[in-house]
Amino acid sequence: METICVSIVEDMAEIREGLRFLVNQTPGFHCLSVYGNAEDAFAHLLQDAPDIVIMDIGLPGQSGIECIRKLKLQDASLQFIIFTVFEDSDQVFEALAAGASGYLLKDAAPDKIIASLRELYEGGSPMSLSIARKVVNSFRAPEVAGKLSAREMEILNLLVKGFLYKEVAEKLFISIGTVRQHIHNIYEKLHVQNRTEAINKVFKSRG
Repeated sequence: METICVSIVEDMAEIREGLRFLVNQTPGFHCLSVYGNAEDAFAHLLQDAPDIVIMDIGLPGQSGIECIRKLKLQDASLQFIIFTVFEDSDQVFEALAAGASGYLLKDAAPDKIIASLRELYEGGSPMSLSIARKVVNSFRAPEVAGKLSAREMEILNLLVKGFLYKEVAEKLFISIGTVRQHIHNIYEKLHVQNRTEAINKVFKSRG
């Protein structure tokens, strides 16, 4: 079984150690490192080379969002999932725009956390339900909705909710190739390169 290596950036020791224990006691997962602040994480995460970084937002000193932004500039392949108490729209979209691919609230159950890590590793964008709803609602902005077809909006909403390409294809009874073509069209219409940029563009269109 392939091992998913995880690093954790969380200032509260109890939560940090709880996450470390959860990751290490789950088959197929290993916690490489833990950090209590963004500065230490920035200094060492590139050398740790984790598959996924669990990142808190409200860290002492530099915020988790700023840490993600700086690390993504150093290594765009790093995968981040936010783990926080913040669920207001500004924080959500700022984190996604910085480069986070998932967003979980700290009331998430342990099995949800593990499932989300696995989903992110496999190419999804896992989010707590309330967060997914905020993101989906943002796609109703008239300026963006006018650019995309009903099918493209449908696919984009599913991707935001964390569905993989294969799952989108199965849900809509179309081929993976058709899903990829729709996604290509979406990115061209919005003049973006990836899902995070698409979300950021939609958020900006909300004013």
